Amino acid sequence: MKLVVGLGNPGIQYAMTRHNIGFMVVDHLLNKVDLGNERQGFSGVYYKGKIDGEDVIILKPHTYMNNSGISVRQIVDYFKIDINDILVINDDLDLPTGYVRLREHCHSGGHNGIKSIDTHLGTDMYKRIRVGISKDVNIPVVDYVLGKLTDEEKPLIKEAIEVAANAVKDWFTMPFDRVMNKYNKKMNEVSEK
Repeated sequence: MKLVVGLGNPGIQYAMTRHNIGFMVVDHLLNKVDLGNERQGFSGVYYKGKIDGEDVIILKPHTYMNNSGISVRQIVDYFKIDINDILVINDDLDLPTGYVRLREHCHSGGHNGIKSIDTHLGTDMYKRIRVGISKDVNIPVVDYVLGKLTDEEKPLIKEAIEVAANAVKDWFTMPFDRVMNKYNKKMNEVSEK
């Protein structure tokens, strides 16, 4: 069974904020596939079904970003999900707005949701899709990530959400290294930090 986790904060006040990119990607993916109704549990909401013949759970933790690992650990333990079958989607301040980066594993880069998952799983060896939101040195980080997307950012993020959702969907039919090659090549002019 594969687990796809979109990170964000629950509540209408956080909708369309930069920190909710993970939620936006899985919501877009859910519009492309039929996984039935939303289920409550594991300190979040989740969907369970099959995509291209693969058993899958899509999870949106409702623990708020800084405690995302609580929800992830609960669902991993209950369904006995292997670390190699976990894919987490999050916003990234170190990538330009709208850029998408796939990695087999990588450090948190200061992202509190990822740090929480690393802590609760005891490893950072799960798969990641990072969606760039840039940064603004004139705005404190907390205010920036919890800020609403601007009109200039919206089309870039909309395209990134489509790319990220397609990458997730491809993961059900091809090895992740091939998915990385396919999607990272499209944006290979972006240098990694």
